[in-house]
Amino acid sequence: MGDTKTQFSALRKPLDVIPSELAAPSDYERLASEFIGAATLAQIAGGSGGEQSLHANLRALADIELHSRILQDLKEASTRVTLLGQPFRHPVLLAPVSAQTLVHPQGELATAAGAAEQEAGLVVSTLASKPMEEIAAQTDAPKWFQLYIQPSREHTRTLISRAEEAGFGALMVTLNAPIQAPVYRALRAGFALPDHARPANLTDSAPRLQAVLQPDQSPVFQGVMSKAPGWDELAWVLEQTSLPTIAKGITHPQDARRLVDMGIDCIAVSNHGGRALDAMPASIHSLPEIREAVGDDFPLLMDGGIRSGYDVFKAIAMGADAVMIGRLQIYALAIAGHLGVAHLIKLVRDELEFAMALSGCASIENIGRECLFARTSL
Repeated sequence: MGDTKTQFSALRKPLDVIPSELAAPSDYERLASEFIGAATLAQIAGGSGGEQSLHANLRALADIELHSRILQDLKEASTRVTLLGQPFRHPVLLAPVSAQTLVHPQGELATAAGAAEQEAGLVVSTLASKPMEEIAAQTDAPKWFQLYIQPSREHTRTLISRAEEAGFGALMVTLNAPIQAPVYRALRAGFALPDHARPANLTDSAPRLQAVLQPDQSPVFQGVMSKAPGWDELAWVLEQTSLPTIAKGITHPQDARRLVDMGIDCIAVSNHGGRALDAMPASIHSLPEIREAVGDDFPLLMDGGIRSGYDVFKAIAMGADAVMIGRLQIYALAIAGHLGVAHLIKLVRDELEFAMALSGCASIENIGRECLFARTSL
C-alpha cells in the first residue's frame, strides 16, 4: 500500500487508556493522523470527485442552530428508542465501514466489542475484514448486516443466510453505490488495499468477470453498470429473508415512496458520506423531503457528517429516528481499539443528553423541528 515502513514506524501505537486529550468526539478526528498512515487516512477521510458532498454534510449540520428552553422537568428523561421492534439504549449506531483492519489488527472485532460496552447498535459491512460470524459473537447489542447485492444470486443468498444464522437482527441493503467513484485524495496518496484488509465474507464468491468491451463502449455504462442490480433484484432480495430490511443510500423522495410500496421496513437517508455521486445535497438536507414522502411513523435513519451528539440531536429534529456514525468510529478504533470505540460512543451519547437537557426534551420523541432556531429555512 502507499504507506511506507518509515511512515508506519512514526505512528503512535493504539492506546490502552484514554488520555485527557480525548475529551470530545472531535478529538478523535483531530488526532487520527498520529495513528493512521497518510495514504490510509486519505482513503478514509476522502470523498469522491471534488468532495462537494463530503463538505456539504459538515457545513449543513454546522449551520443548524438550536433553541434553549428553561425550567423543564427532566428527572425521568431517557434516550431509549425502538427501531424495527428492537430496543436501543440510545439512537447512535455504528455505520457499516469496510476493511477496518486497515487501522487496527482486531478490526471489526474490536469495534463490535466497543459497541457492546455502550449498548450501541452495530451495522457490519459486507466488505468487513473479519468474518461476520466472529463479529456477531463480540456483541449482545443489536446488530444488523449491511448487504451489497452480489453479481450472483447464489452468493447473495449465501450472505443473507449467514447473516440470519449469525444472529443479525436486520438486513441493510446499500443501493446508491453500484460503482465506486474515484477518491482522488487516496489516489494521489498512492493508497492500495493490503491483503490483510480484504473482504473476509466474500472468499467463496466468484471473481467479478471483466466485460469485454468494444472500442466505442464505455467501461462505466457497458462495463461495471451492466452488472448493477435493478429494482427486480431488490425485490428478489426481499423474498429471500424474513429479517426487517433497510434500504440505505436514499436521497430522492420518489425512490423512498417506491421502496415503501414494495415493502422495505426502514430507509437510511445517506449520500454515502460523500463517497458516491459528488455534488449531492447534504444528507441532512435530503432528510425532510424523505420524511414527508414516507410519513411520520415510518422508520428513518441518517448518516453523513455526524461528528457530535449535537449533530445527532439536529438529525433527529429534522426527521431521523436514529443516526449512524462512520468515520469517527474508525478514528476511535485506530487510536484506542475497542476502548476508543466505547469511549467515543459515550462522548456522543453524553453530548446528546446535554443537548436534550438544555433544549428541554425528555425523550427522543420530544425532539422536533420546534427545537431548531429558524434563522433560515431548513
